[in-house]
Amino acid sequence: MLKIGFIGAGTVGTALAKTLSQRGYQVVAVFSRTPASAQKLAGQVKGCQVKDHGQGVIEAADLVFVTTPDDAVAPVVAQYQWRTGKSVVHCSGAASLDILQPARIAGASVGAFHPLQTFASIAQAIENIPGSTFGIEADGNLIETLKAMATALGGQWVELKGSDKVLYHAAAVIACNYFVTLVKMSTDLWKEFGVSTPEATKALLPLIQGTVNNLKQVGLPNCLTGPIARGDMGTLQKHLEALEKHPGLSGLVSTYKELGLQTIPVSLAKGKITSQRAEEMRSLFTGN
Repeated sequence: MLKIGFIGAGTVGTALAKTLSQRGYQVVAVFSRTPASAQKLAGQVKGCQVKDHGQGVIEAADLVFVTTPDDAVAPVVAQYQWRTGKSVVHCSGAASLDILQPARIAGASVGAFHPLQTFASIAQAIENIPGSTFGIEADGNLIETLKAMATALGGQWVELKGSDKVLYHAAAVIACNYFVTLVKMSTDLWKEFGVSTPEATKALLPLIQGTVNNLKQVGLPNCLTGPIARGDMGTLQKHLEALEKHPGLSGLVSTYKELGLQTIPVSLAKGKITSQRAEEMRSLFTGN
């Protein structure tokens, strides 16, 4: 059976180790520069031993996940001795296999296994990993090993080239991180009529969940609703006037306009507005 080890015992490493163990994989070793983190991971994974050095993980395991912070992966990999028959995998969404080059030169197989998921805590990561998509890049037969691993985790996979990784990761940031920013902007508007951020968030969550459900059930572009989907110029004009009227909200005007411009093509693709109305909305947002 394939023996798996981890160098790095943070959120991603701990969640992957525990989840893979639950799905029948043999996780045998872990090392972390923070011993308490390694001990905590090992305590949650049957048969996993804490090593006092990363080289110990490499010797014990067939496949080693380097789950350190992204910027640390390359220097960590470079300091150890690798050889043919070993595999090393990083979990960075943006980095290619180049950061594993010292291991590749030494004869090891190299790969990347990125869970396309948001991890706010270890507990949430363990809950969210099953069913996720995994961005996979790897040498030779290792690609099949990682695909099988994604399937065992109840997920799906997308095979990437090194040149794809930055755009792939930027897409994840827009869909996840900037979505949080959009919700924050929405709750800021609610403050203007006396509703706190927690209260506003609670009020908006059913709308957000309904939007996610529409994305899942109907898909793009048909899930788009609202004034741009309808070509409702009057409502859009009122929004801009209200944002410009409030000094504390004026900074949101340019963002609102840019998001509007990006939404017009979605509305056109849905087929509910004319090209003339689309141009009118563009003029409203650009001032031309």
